[in-house]
Amino acid sequence: MHDPDVIVVGAGLAGLVATYELSRAGKRVLVLDQESRDNLGGQAWWSLGGLYLVDSPEQRRMGIRDSFELAWQDWQGSAGFDRLDDEDVWARQWAEAYVRFAAGEKREYLRALGLKVLPIVGWAERGRGDALGHGNSVPRFHLTWGTGPEVVRVFAEPVLDAERRGLVEFGFRHRVDDLFVEDGAVVGVRGMQLAPDHAPRGVASNRVEVDGFELRAPAVVVTSGGIGHNHDLIRANWPTDRLGPAPRHMISGVPAHVDGRMLAITEQAGGRIVNRDRMWHYTEGIHNWNPVWADHAIRIIPGPSSMWFDATGQRFPAPNYPGFDSLGTLRAILETGYDYSWFVLTQSIIEKEFALSGSEQNPDITSKDLKFMLKSRLAKGAPGPVEAFKEHGIDFVVADTVAELVAGMNKIVASDETPRGPQLDAGLVERQILARDAELTNGFSKDFQLMAIANARRSRTDKLLRVAPPHRFTDPDHGPLIAVRLNILTRKTLGGLQTTLDSQVVGRDGSPVPGLYAAGEVAGFGGGGVHGYNALEGTFLGGCIFSGRAAGRALARA
Repeated sequence: MHDPDVIVVGAGLAGLVATYELSRAGKRVLVLDQESRDNLGGQAWWSLGGLYLVDSPEQRRMGIRDSFELAWQDWQGSAGFDRLDDEDVWARQWAEAYVRFAAGEKREYLRALGLKVLPIVGWAERGRGDALGHGNSVPRFHLTWGTGPEVVRVFAEPVLDAERRGLVEFGFRHRVDDLFVEDGAVVGVRGMQLAPDHAPRGVASNRVEVDGFELRAPAVVVTSGGIGHNHDLIRANWPTDRLGPAPRHMISGVPAHVDGRMLAITEQAGGRIVNRDRMWHYTEGIHNWNPVWADHAIRIIPGPSSMWFDATGQRFPAPNYPGFDSLGTLRAILETGYDYSWFVLTQSIIEKEFALSGSEQNPDITSKDLKFMLKSRLAKGAPGPVEAFKEHGIDFVVADTVAELVAGMNKIVASDETPRGPQLDAGLVERQILARDAELTNGFSKDFQLMAIANARRSRTDKLLRVAPPHRFTDPDHGPLIAVRLNILTRKTLGGLQTTLDSQVVGRDGSPVPGLYAAGEVAGFGGGGVHGYNALEGTFLGGCIFSGRAAGRALARA
């Protein structure tokens, strides 16, 4: 394309949204990406498709009372913005604007594009037990009918139509290596065209350089994603003082192309990176038995009933329960000196409470096949993908007794090329399970986890679909027993390029860099850190949409 109005670097969700808004305004857009067309939509395509909405019709139908005021209280308590005169100055403004968007026009904006959500509402990040602290006070996780591929589709289709009309052109296999600046303004990009590679979506592609390129435009929008597969960069920025030492063993929840290259490239061109130490990784990662990329990780999205043990066999104290406080539990895991932990549960729990994150792990919802979904979710036993992991996954143990279960857990640890932890004492584990079971002889309990389960079952969604009725783990009618080794799964970059509310990148002197914009994860989903220290979930896709929309609309007005 000769003389585009805007160059967008990155064909993920944020790039697609920005391009959608620009093409609607008649702007000519050139989209560059180092991967092939097969990867259009980027990491969003692999996602479960969760969306954070506030006071939605779906919530109200489920009896959930929500409001902007409650959601904003939760967001501030979770974010913990503490750099308000510097690194958080734009992040907090983005946060308030985003929560207003989630409580206002977000749902209709997406519905107008054809996106629908399921009528159930999930309760993610239930918090650490403090009304003013981290966590969602009410369920707010809305699942897209069609998961991540559907979120990508509703923006990709109008963009591809604009491509046919000549308003949009894609330059796939074009790796940007430099943003060039003239008179203080970004006026284009330089890079290398890579050799064609038709590897399937998510599979690492070649880096064979064919030819160089130099392209110019009045504005460049960087939407290249985060650092989730770049373990060296994650370790270099790891907040040791806050979370403990970086894990020795990490598995990747994102493909290899999520490498963070454009952060340093944009910084070199004058952009400012803030909140480098803020990141979001999951504690419930399991090795994919059928991997697409190297160290391919899948996250278990658990209900609250599994017992959670550290690598030494000690049960984690409150509030380190499944689905409550991701980074708080990550810190508790690393404080043990090891980088993994264990779920212990029953067949009754896995059937009702285990979900696997990702579009490919939820084929019924991804394919929008209602009959398939009802058959899969209501049939006896766990959903097929969960049962497949139970049968083939290297992190799973199934047994009839606690002694047999612990023997299987110890076998997993012993099988590591370099043992990552100690052998467990079956007697210690069994005493804790029996003590927990003894609390179920009455309808009340001093066990905080059982109290949390009772609270969760007050939610219609949880009672119907996501939380198993309390039962003794040692009751054979609910067996067999199951153990799952949980690994640290790398995922989201919470810091990034600092941006104004128009997604314009801020320079080191605090003023916007002319011609330079950023959106999505590379911008900390807006402002360089809209989430602060913690994510409330369902916010990855929404952050890409909101910040990409802001960039596109600002440039459409230019």
